[in-house]
Amino acid sequence: MAHQLAQAEVCVPWSLQLWRALVNWLAFLFQILLQIFTITPSMAQFLSFIGFQHSLLSSSSPSFKPLPVVELPLGEPPPSPPTLSPAHFFVDKVENHGGGDDHQIEKLKVVLDLDETLVCAYETSSLPAALRTLAVEAGLKCFELECVCSELKESDGNPKVSYVTVFERPGLHQFLKQIGEFADIVLFTAGLEDYARPLVDKIDVEKQFCLRLYRPSTVSTEYREHVKDLSCLSKQFSRVVIVDNNPFSFLLQPMNGIPCVPFSAEQPQDDQLLEVILPFLRQLSLQKDVQPVLYEKFHMPEWFQLHGIPASNLRV
Repeated sequence: MAHQLAQAEVCVPWSLQLWRALVNWLAFLFQILLQIFTITPSMAQFLSFIGFQHSLLSSSSPSFKPLPVVELPLGEPPPSPPTLSPAHFFVDKVENHGGGDDHQIEKLKVVLDLDETLVCAYETSSLPAALRTLAVEAGLKCFELECVCSELKESDGNPKVSYVTVFERPGLHQFLKQIGEFADIVLFTAGLEDYARPLVDKIDVEKQFCLRLYRPSTVSTEYREHVKDLSCLSKQFSRVVIVDNNPFSFLLQPMNGIPCVPFSAEQPQDDQLLEVILPFLRQLSLQKDVQPVLYEKFHMPEWFQLHGIPASNLRV
């Protein structure tokens, strides 16, 4: 009996030690989780932190095959220029899917986005001086603009005034001039007119754009706002093509869109306009119906469906 009592006296403190250790460990774990939730602004980031991240929570999305030869991943240095010429990405001879005489077909209508497609614009006060210097020294053309927007007001009620630095994509003026030889060019931007109009005036000195459309001409859909509905330009889409770095801009006419790599001041050696997009547009100008060619190259309807936009919402 005395021996059992002695064992009990030994076991009781040991059990207490185990309980105390467990409680201390739980308290420590709770503090760690509390710090994570305090620092981490979203549940998605928290799940990523602990090693679980569902595809719906990821910022990455199924990618389409863009027109440009190389699409630069964010945060990675530019790869070496490919040895394959951009011309090899296109067929040597474009077949006329619609048949008939090429001279009788309607002139191609090319719709061009503005920001990150033809130019890139930065608020001057937030543009790093080093970036501007490097871009200019590398040969990028830039200019300054004072934009007065009547739709946005300062605290005193006066129109908002913004100072913007604009970089032109290399080859811009030659690109517009050469497209004008075989197509009608339309500018279609989701930007506010007060901001975009003076910018377009600077780059369109030869009046290449036959029409300019701004944010009021865009439409809102169930899936995206500021969508560029090409039906405002034509009821027949066989001879209309839109070039835009944001594919959701043409989600209503996915078989008329050319997705292009976004342009920024960090890409002074960009050659997409003259070496990639222009040759492709020239070939499309020979088509009676551009949609089969664009579908075969990009398969955009399937890409939109991967993003949860059903085919019933796509106008082809």
